[in-house]
Amino acid sequence: MKFLKTTDPTMSFIRDILCVVCIVGLIVLGLYAVCGTWPAVVAVESESMVPNMNVGDLVIVVAPDRFGNIVTSEEGAVIGYGKYNENPDRQGNKVYGDVIVYKPNGRGNLHPIIHRAISWHEADASKPSDISGYITKGDNNNVYDQMAGLTNVGMIQPVKKEWVVGKAFFSIPYVGYAPLHIVEFAIILIVIMVIHELYIRNRDENRGKDISKDTKNNQKSNKGKKGLKKD
Repeated sequence: MKFLKTTDPTMSFIRDILCVVCIVGLIVLGLYAVCGTWPAVVAVESESMVPNMNVGDLVIVVAPDRFGNIVTSEEGAVIGYGKYNENPDRQGNKVYGDVIVYKPNGRGNLHPIIHRAISWHEADASKPSDISGYITKGDNNNVYDQMAGLTNVGMIQPVKKEWVVGKAFFSIPYVGYAPLHIVEFAIILIVIMVIHELYIRNRDENRGKDISKDTKNNQKSNKGKKGLKKD
């Protein structure tokens, strides 16, 4: 209890840091409980999904089977279902189906890609290197992901179900700029916290000096009154 009520500047700073960590931890646990996957939030980093998704959008991601299974663009066109489909794609076509977040070629050390699931590709048994998975494409791209390549990865393979992190549920514009600049954001936050602590410390020191000065003045005043009474 003393730790929670202490006015010591250093201990107060540590207490504030621990409070922030606890709050962040609760948010993470809450997101995981609701979304069923991790990461439960991703920031759009490129223009490959423009204009339906823009750089800086913070996207809430849910597990692939949360609120229904993944619907491909081919399936969505039949039932009239589509997420993030207010605008046509680069070719001017109406878009359907879910937007998924996946690890390219299952590589967890790479940034996940957030693109639309176009169709499901069934592996050709006569081709040993062929695998089953989702064919994906960015709405603002000219070709499917599986026709393109990534540095240090090579050609992107059809997306296996186990490579799918989740599907885009909803997004918040501009908020994603913070994760995209997390280092700068963290530095600014730390600087603000340090300035705040210095301000509090300086205020408390000045308040202590004022109290000490008032106490001395009161003591002098009391001595003066006693001297007058003796006279």
